[in-house]
Amino acid sequence: MSAKRKPEPKLFVLDTNVLMHDPTSLFRFEEHDIFVPIMTLEELDNNKKGMSEVARNARQASRLLDEIVSGSEDGIDGGIGLYEPSHELATGRLFLQTEAINTTLPAALPTAKGDNQIIAVVMHLKQRFPKRAVILVSKDINMRIKARALGLEAQDYFNDKVLEDTDLLYTGTRELPLEFWETHGKDMESWKRDGHTLYRVKGPLCPELLINEFLYQPESPKNDRELQITVRERSGKTAVLETLKDFTHQKNSVWGITARNREQNFALNLLMNPEIDFITLLGQAGTGKTLLTLAAGLTQVLESKLYSEIIMTRVTVPVGEDIGFLPGTEEEKMAPWMGALEDNLDVLNKTEESGGDWGRAATMDLIRSRIKIKSLNFMRGRTFINKILIIDEAQNLTPKQMKTLITRAGPGTKVICLGNIAQIDTPYLTEGSSGLTYVVDRFKGWPHSGHVTLQRGERSRLADHAAEVL
Repeated sequence: MSAKRKPEPKLFVLDTNVLMHDPTSLFRFEEHDIFVPIMTLEELDNNKKGMSEVARNARQASRLLDEIVSGSEDGIDGGIGLYEPSHELATGRLFLQTEAINTTLPAALPTAKGDNQIIAVVMHLKQRFPKRAVILVSKDINMRIKARALGLEAQDYFNDKVLEDTDLLYTGTRELPLEFWETHGKDMESWKRDGHTLYRVKGPLCPELLINEFLYQPESPKNDRELQITVRERSGKTAVLETLKDFTHQKNSVWGITARNREQNFALNLLMNPEIDFITLLGQAGTGKTLLTLAAGLTQVLESKLYSEIIMTRVTVPVGEDIGFLPGTEEEKMAPWMGALEDNLDVLNKTEESGGDWGRAATMDLIRSRIKIKSLNFMRGRTFINKILIIDEAQNLTPKQMKTLITRAGPGTKVICLGNIAQIDTPYLTEGSSGLTYVVDRFKGWPHSGHVTLQRGERSRLADHAAEVL
């Protein structure tokens, strides 16, 4: 009986946008081969100038290709072996277009366009290697549609996705079953610390819990009010749970703001905890992300003086483009993108009842002196010490940009990322590959980070109804 023949490796043709999105994509196709058309190299060359993220990635992709090609001793006609730099393991082979390709394209596809020339390369390779799977990899939806219309196989680049299904994204909260205390409360220890009650519980649910995850048990015949606790420690089948501060009560208001629902209470417990250095808040418009963050930030800067000032930044889509055509200073240039900040400051200033108009004006001047607005374009090389860094609209950041920002944090700095992954405006970013999704997934369970997905809108009955019916 003859041995089963090993299938031929697939041949992936890379579109330029894949390399500009992730320059290391060359090493992400395992044992399969990669073909880079000449037009891809041309487009990399056309996009290499400038200070944008796309230009930086184009330059990095060109440098990687240069290292691979110049390091090959056997020439490039038979393919160049690719090695994963971190593992020194052979993955597949890299082929560069070295021949003229005159595949006939339909009349509706002009050959002068770069996308169509890359599609022509895919058609040529399919004819040349009829027994191999030839697949176009592109982040461009229309290009994939065109390729499929011509009978070619096309795929999105999936390797950058943190999650295939964002419904699986960590929410930071978990509902406890009604029988939780019966199954986990045997031999339970409890003690007081800083006004909070702590419980040490054991049971099958404990290994699933994450540090700083919020747990709740709705009101029931057994509980006269809803129970809300957080996970402080976890080891095997043992966990230490701690009761929360009730920010829904007026006596615990933060800059005059109280929590209106369960998730807002969870968020304020994170925001007001000096031991938490990194916080992510997800939620649709009107859930209170920015308002809660600013209220907590102002309280800790102006009242408790834990931090020296608030730095607020926001993605100016398209990301990384020059904002120099707007007049004024850096803060004045950013003003058109900071309408949400102004709206929330107006709300916070109205919570100050005493002092009248003059008092409110003086308070607003004091608040503004402690809030600095910075552009993402000028964050490289900076270090923020003892500050609160708020990154608004963080869903429009790539994982690489997110790393660049978070690593700006110096001693005593708290970083807060706000966003809604259903509203991504950056080309080629999806809910699964957004930098916000990336950090939520990577930071979960770290003792000095926390995450909450806010569920309920709290703007007005009109806004709530519009969100439901429109």
